Amino acid sequence: MPSSARLILATTQSSMMVFMVTLVATYLNLGLRSDFVVHWAESYVVAWPIAAGMAYLVTPMARRFTDCLMNLIGGAN
Repeated sequence: MPSSARLILATTQSSMMVFMVTLVATYLNLGLRSDFVVHWAESYVVAWPIAAGMAYLVTPMARRFTDCLMNLIGGAN
């Protein structure tokens, strides 16, 4: 996968994932209160760059692991 495609995949995938995880975690920790959106947005802004960087770094390894696992269980690539 070209580096630019990997970067786009990592940023979009991590954005969607972090959106839901921070939303749920913020709700569970604070409940639905008047400043909920502010706290959720702060969590999202902090977590997303970290998740995007990690997704970019681990995508090749995760793809190799998935290919190996599929080969072991007899699935097609």
